[in-house]
Amino acid sequence: MPWLEWLNLGVPLALLIVGYSVGRVLERQHYASIRERELVLQTVVVLNTRYIPEGVIALQASVVSGGMVVSSDYFKTFVAGFRSFFGGRFRGYESLLERARREALLRLKQQALDAGCKLVIGLRFHTTRISGVGIPSVEVMAYGTALRCKT
Repeated sequence: MPWLEWLNLGVPLALLIVGYSVGRVLERQHYASIRERELVLQTVVVLNTRYIPEGVIALQASVVSGGMVVSSDYFKTFVAGFRSFFGGRFRGYESLLERARREALLRLKQQALDAGCKLVIGLRFHTTRISGVGIPSVEVMAYGTALRCKT
């Protein structure tokens, strides 16, 4: 029954290939969406300062936030298993964190724009690892104070 041995090897290999392919396509689509929305929302200024910048007259303030939960695909998890054995950077996980951070910031900017604000101060990020069965996931939350300013 050599075909059974090939099947035992082929199924996990096929799943890794499918996971890698689908993960790459989805990641590229998400990055394209992020770049497009960053251009649209570049007029919303976000600062990590605690105080209103000098010369700005704030008429109204409101708390805005944006969050993103993203999980790894099977291929990245598989590769990370080897990385943890040999050591080194987890580039696949770094891209997950970057995508989550950029997406959370975009959602914060969109919420500020929807409230009629073009300035956000006091930007903070909060990151939480979500423990699940097998697949690592992370949540990134961005929050700050949106200001409607006198023009």
